[in-house]
Amino acid sequence: MNKFVLLVVSLSTIGLLQAALQAQDLLPSETTIEEAVDHYIQAEQATGNIQPASQVDDYILLRRTMLDLIGRIPTVAEVEAYVTSKDPQKRVKLVDRLIQQPEFIEQLAYDLNNILAPAGKTDLELYLADALDKGKGWDHIFTDMIYGNYEEEMPKQAMQFVNLRINDLDNLSNATSALFFGVNISCAKCHDHPLVSEWTQAHFYGMKSFFNRSFSNGDFVAERAYGEIKYATTSGEQLDAQLMFLTGSVIEEPEPVILDDEAKKKEKADFEQLKKDKKPVPAPEFSRRAQLIQIALRENDRDYFAKNLANRMWNRIYGYGLVMPLDQMHPENPPSHPDLLDWLARDTYANGYDIQRLVRGLVLSKTYSQSSVYQGAMRPAEFWFATANVKPMSPRQYAAALALASRNPAHFDDPNEAASRIQNEVKAHRGWERKFVVPGERFQVSVDEALLFSNANEFKDKTKVANDRLGGELAAIESNEEMVQRAIKAVYSRPATAEELEAISAYVEARGDRREEAISQIVWALLTSSELRFNH
Repeated sequence: MNKFVLLVVSLSTIGLLQAALQAQDLLPSETTIEEAVDHYIQAEQATGNIQPASQVDDYILLRRTMLDLIGRIPTVAEVEAYVTSKDPQKRVKLVDRLIQQPEFIEQLAYDLNNILAPAGKTDLELYLADALDKGKGWDHIFTDMIYGNYEEEMPKQAMQFVNLRINDLDNLSNATSALFFGVNISCAKCHDHPLVSEWTQAHFYGMKSFFNRSFSNGDFVAERAYGEIKYATTSGEQLDAQLMFLTGSVIEEPEPVILDDEAKKKEKADFEQLKKDKKPVPAPEFSRRAQLIQIALRENDRDYFAKNLANRMWNRIYGYGLVMPLDQMHPENPPSHPDLLDWLARDTYANGYDIQRLVRGLVLSKTYSQSSVYQGAMRPAEFWFATANVKPMSPRQYAAALALASRNPAHFDDPNEAASRIQNEVKAHRGWERKFVVPGERFQVSVDEALLFSNANEFKDKTKVANDRLGGELAAIESNEEMVQRAIKAVYSRPATAEELEAISAYVEARGDRREEAISQIVWALLTSSELRFNH
């Protein structure tokens, strides 16, 4: 064995030993997710002498949990049932019950589609809902999206991840890298990354090589058995791209298929016929896309995949990632809590990349149930996770909140009818999703949204005093104090404060000759308020 091979073996052995020692330092695998989260977050806070915010009350925690898990606010009946319950396990039972509801799968699929599909596209949502409902792990979902399985309708829809981007391989390569592995490699297209030594042109074109033989053939993504990529370095050198993953691992390929002009002509005719027949092109014996799946999930290379999933689910639940920005997971941008991310990644792949299980653990932690209000002198930076982050609602969450908050609460009081009535009300307002933007990192309420609430008759209809509306029930309550309490609980899922009782009661009393108009204005103010607009 030559010295170079011995050196490589030695370095590899050292790396494995370091990984093994690191794994030994992590909390045991039998630790629950919520226990691990609180352990690592609190340990890091102690190093900075950071005091976490207080725990929220049942009202806020119920609202926050229902928005995150099933995408809607609770009804007044649900609020009162949860808050008055004396069951010490009611928190765990609530989370487990919500995760079993169809709305949990729908909300998770919706959120994942917003991450994976190009802006404004909903092509992946049906597939994601079907896959999650069947209990597929994230690794199987990734396989369906990258490689596909055209014998089933839902995996065929999954291929829209590739098909929507297939005409721009640079975009497809970077989207795959950023969304599944947390690495934006676009900066390495023209030159090695100036700040991250690990990201070179070889990495960019190595990732692109997994897709360069793929193309759109009608409704399907097809793949040829040949085709290489050459790229020019900044010095002008022409290089052949290797089939390289982000870790630097390279896949050795068989000798490329060589077709003469006649064979290529026949192949093209075959593709055209399959397109007319609306049939998929048979996969080549050596599929580059299949190789990407294998290398991304194998033991020595799976950290990017597992950590990216953990980081994106953490960001979804907590409103800020352990690695920020989410697509900058590289050595020059370490996570705020490296041991926690390592533990979550290990737990994720050890449990079949089960997203539902991961989400359950995250929302059961004490870190999740912290207040978004900080009582100390200075609010700690987001990466300490010492307070809950205020998150703008997604268009679907906001549409559901407006639907339920504007309805007469008594409509949902009957426990035998409540579930179906809630579902019907929420689904009847799905069209409202298109009226709001998917929030980004620096969210601001749009002008269109403000104009909608100021001028649209369809929104004014929600604020009117009618039997089926919140305003109708409020107008029937003689006591102003009771009326205010009912209004606040219906919209904000909590009791009214002393200040709210005084201010709103005074507003109504001053308009005794036009009480219904005053109530309509109160409902309008509550529905358009920032407290309803955000998950806090």
